[in-house]
Amino acid sequence: MSEERNRDWWKKAVIYQIYPRSFQDSNGDGIGDLKGIIQRLDYLQELGIDAVWLSPVYQSPQDDNGYDISDYQDIDPIFGTLEDMETLIQEAKKHNIRIIMDLVLNHSSDEHRWFKEAKKSRENPYHDYYVWRDGEEGTPPNDLRGCFGGSAWEWVPELGQYYFHQFSVKQPDLNWENPKVRQEIYQMINWWIDKGIGGFRLDVIDRIAKEPDKKITDNGPRLHEFIREMSRETFQKAELITVGEAWGATPEIAKLYSNPDGSEFSMVFQFEHIELDQQEGKEKWDLAPLPFLKLKQVLARWQKELYQCGWNSLFWDNHDLPRIVSRWGDDKEYRTESAKMLAVLLHGMQGTPYIYQGEELGMTNVAYPIEEYRDIETLNMYQERQEKGYKECDIMASIYAKSRDNARTPMQWDSTASAGFTEGTPWIKVNPNYTEINAKQQLKDPDSVFACYKTLIQLRKTYEVFADGAFELLLENDPEFFAYTRENQQEKIFVICNFYGKTCDCPLEENWREMNLLYGNYQSIEMECTYQPYEARIYYLKK
Repeated sequence: MSEERNRDWWKKAVIYQIYPRSFQDSNGDGIGDLKGIIQRLDYLQELGIDAVWLSPVYQSPQDDNGYDISDYQDIDPIFGTLEDMETLIQEAKKHNIRIIMDLVLNHSSDEHRWFKEAKKSRENPYHDYYVWRDGEEGTPPNDLRGCFGGSAWEWVPELGQYYFHQFSVKQPDLNWENPKVRQEIYQMINWWIDKGIGGFRLDVIDRIAKEPDKKITDNGPRLHEFIREMSRETFQKAELITVGEAWGATPEIAKLYSNPDGSEFSMVFQFEHIELDQQEGKEKWDLAPLPFLKLKQVLARWQKELYQCGWNSLFWDNHDLPRIVSRWGDDKEYRTESAKMLAVLLHGMQGTPYIYQGEELGMTNVAYPIEEYRDIETLNMYQERQEKGYKECDIMASIYAKSRDNARTPMQWDSTASAGFTEGTPWIKVNPNYTEINAKQQLKDPDSVFACYKTLIQLRKTYEVFADGAFELLLENDPEFFAYTRENQQEKIFVICNFYGKTCDCPLEENWREMNLLYGNYQSIEMECTYQPYEARIYYLKK
């Protein structure tokens, strides 16, 4: 294998995201752990994925489920030990799986030793590791708000200063303007690289170059300078996959993040398609129907504009998002068909696909009483909207649709108690449909959602066109079908998806008899031009 192809191994890879506390519990305490993940490596190898993105397992008070890190170089006891982590890295390698760590570099926990020192005095060498402003109690420096609600400024009376936090009050923002902070971070990253890590996902990385006095929270002036320095000092020393989470990314910015010269990241997570089903200018909780034609335009634009000058991440789900089959599919009558259709639509595109745990089973959203929810963002929104006089039924409808806890219910392994996730009491309630939707049942079924994902992963490894083919959107204004081609000099594929739950005739006039049907999510095709509810097909043409 050439050096270039080895460096870009991730272009043919499929990544699987694990939310550790909900994946597999090995010790009966109701919380998933590293030993639990090790127990399930055979399952992941069977699926065919190349790498696991692990949500944070570092030492943490768990105010935001591990995205508040108190020690970047140790493992939280709820997940196990550093030795367990080293074992996971080695055992995963035996299964041809790399481990991608989740790096949270915009902020630390307020229980990190740096912040404990920073609060001791203004003269403390660690004080400048964070973002402080003078002020008076009750009068914050400005009206910036945190992403989880409330002011982004927290008063510290013993210092007579406010510190800046874009997320929870227990997540103070790090001061990237301080070169000592940056060097500490690079040393930590290299420490993990030396342990055999396969890459990193960079949490809210577009927020590290904040300028709060100017109310700049993302895409600050020094952002790409900081990222390029970090990349030179760390990532470029190994064949890593790196992906930056950037909610504010545009295609132009994404070309910087994912420049083929490797100066920043391998790829970027952008969220334009994910924000379409909310009211314009409002919060994610303000629901709106999915504008299907807009979805086609957005996905097509990212495909076209990054072609040969950047790299996409392909995803529907993650730990912050609801389940896609409930969101844009049909999680009842056509759950299996729509889950497969959405998989086909995404996995035919250019980029690196990410599968979030349970997505490959077609796991669904939940609808619990408010007492069953654990997510800080959900609970804060519930309280805020109650105080503002919103109707209870409207608040709960938003939670059922968009709560992050939809993705955080335990992995559904089998039909035994607690879905085979734990022998104890799970930290969050298991989705009651686990007796019908679980891995054990699907592994035996050649027509399952799991089997569909396994096939799609194999196709991406078999045919070069999935990695390098140019994208062309078809039927741009059709209200039912999402169709496109991918084409290189040797091969061409057609991906045709009936996006909704009624039988439709497809207006494409290709001679399908000259093409090979690579995959279809129905066992039989009734008529070549007629698509059944949520039917999806991939046709292949060798030139």
